[in-house]
Amino acid sequence: MGIGTSIFLIAVGAILTFALETSVAGIDLDVVGWILMGAGVLGLIMTTLIWGRRRTPVTEDPAEYRRIEERRDVRPPL
Repeated sequence: MGIGTSIFLIAVGAILTFALETSVAGIDLDVVGWILMGAGVLGLIMTTLIWGRRRTPVTEDPAEYRRIEERRDVRPPL
């Protein structure tokens, strides 16, 4: 789950919990809203942890291993 999806779930859950005053037969919209907000927060935490581990600093200079030499004794193709 990405950051955008997590924020979307939190927003929809907050709307269901705090903004709506309607009731649906057999469904408690407040509980559904709290569940969506919880899933959004959990997804946001998990996404932050996963992306935080991927961004490790480079300790070596990668250009140091790429040595490019130009050969002048070979003629270019025609």
